[in-house]
Amino acid sequence: MRDDITYRVLVNDEEQYSLWPAHLDIPAGWRTEGPTGTQAECSAYVDEAWTDMRPRTLREHMDAH
Repeated sequence: MRDDITYRVLVNDEEQYSLWPAHLDIPAGWRTEGPTGTQAECSAYVDEAWTDMRPRTLREHMDAH
């Protein structure tokens, strides 16, 4: 990752997170969530928000059984 560009935080339907260069189009299946800023700012948000690395459907399945 580069320190000289602005990033945004993306999340998909499985509640998996990614940092994405803000100047690029958002890929299909992803949406913005959280800050737009430096890599460090966006990474800090992801560290706080993504506390369970399992995909959403797996968490739901495991919780049901």
